[in-house]
Amino acid sequence: MSGRDLLGIFNLLVVIGVVAAVSYLAMTLRPAEYDADTLCIAGVIPPHRVVVIDKTDLYSPAQAVAIRQVIMNQRNSLAIGERLSLFELNATGHLDNTNQFSLCNPGSGDQVNPLYRNPDRIQARYESLFDAPLQRALADLVVPKDAPQSPILEALAELTQESSMSQTVPGRRIVLVSDMLQNSDIFTVYGRARGTIGERLPAASETVQQIRDQYGMALAGVSMEIHLIERSGWEIEQNGPLRAYWTQIFNQLGVAVSWHPLSAGAVS
Repeated sequence: MSGRDLLGIFNLLVVIGVVAAVSYLAMTLRPAEYDADTLCIAGVIPPHRVVVIDKTDLYSPAQAVAIRQVIMNQRNSLAIGERLSLFELNATGHLDNTNQFSLCNPGSGDQVNPLYRNPDRIQARYESLFDAPLQRALADLVVPKDAPQSPILEALAELTQESSMSQTVPGRRIVLVSDMLQNSDIFTVYGRARGTIGERLPAASETVQQIRDQYGMALAGVSMEIHLIERSGWEIEQNGPLRAYWTQIFNQLGVAVSWHPLSAGAVS
């Protein structure tokens, strides 16, 4: 075989390699297909992040600003394809999907590969289909309300009964903005005439068993951030024995919990 023949074979192999590489990149880097209603990647169960705002007690304008910022921080940290939903524990003591907002992040302009997608076009799509509905939902979400009951624990357990937050969903995360002043049939923090908060609360194991009996272990595996709204006259209990009590409950239910202050001042 002549040198010219060998060179021809070599060049052919190089061409085949380049074509194969380009085909591979096209397959792996091409844009995913999205569901038109949810903006989620078609055929994929997305990680799900749910923000729950406890509106069973009033909060101040400064706290409303801080709550809005919590939600913006969650939006900004979403991965492409991750789902964000907004719920409120409303004036009737029920969990409500605010303005039906539950969408996946389709990717903003700075999150996409410019080789395969136009960043300006993607940013425009992100703003119109994802961020604009979010801003509309926030307009009502940060309006304070009041309610006769505050069934925080039951609401969280009910949330995990939704198919989009079941144990088959990867990366389940709940971001809860609340004063954690539970007031329901399962237990209430109120009634100081009955003694200290430690004396008037049932054992954490009893509360956990009631939740397990009604909802099973659907909360197990959830990661939870609690952004604590301080209430005037309750700060010591909120940050001391009540926080310890809640932490026991969540640990026994298999929830990984972290606590964060909502830095906006206490209200009554």
